[in-house]
Amino acid sequence: MPPKRRGGGAPKEKKGRQSKLAKENNITAEEENEIKEAFGLFADKNEEFKDEKEGVMRTKDVRRALVALGLPPDSSSELSSIVAAVDPTSTGFLTYDAFVSVAAAKLHMRGDDALDAEVDAAYRLFTQGSEGPITLNHLRRITRDLKEDNVGDDLLKDMIREANGGDVLQKGVTLEQFRDVMSRAGVF
Repeated sequence: MPPKRRGGGAPKEKKGRQSKLAKENNITAEEENEIKEAFGLFADKNEEFKDEKEGVMRTKDVRRALVALGLPPDSSSELSSIVAAVDPTSTGFLTYDAFVSVAAAKLHMRGDDALDAEVDAAYRLFTQGSEGPITLNHLRRITRDLKEDNVGDDLLKDMIREANGGDVLQKGVTLEQFRDVMSRAGVF
């Protein structure tokens, strides 16, 4: 019997490997590549920083590089604090490593804001755009819209009690309680 062939099928898509710097800053290889590209737009070689293989960026270009990444500073005071953090000796330049740290921090902050907006939007779907809380009637409407006829009121009541920590059913589920349930469930 001939040996079995290995492989076959479509080739697997290669994922970029995370560098040590990416791991330290908790970013993916793809995110690091985007950051590197933005840094490269403004980086130059400088005699004072011969050991920096990626070059260095002038501190006056930090804002432009962050804008290129879609991560602009929220204010001039934020930009000033970023520059002070990455160039404490006021050389007028920052290294690639320092820029990665700043961009990664901005990426992580953006992630939290986007997550909050997503949770708020999901909550408003339940409450039909009102401030809340989510009530039994809201859940009944959702089950009706989803054509889930086999979900009874007892189960819906239990869901509300579970979400609001056993409080009175009429109190419903607040946004904070909804956020807590979604994070415990691993949804958000």
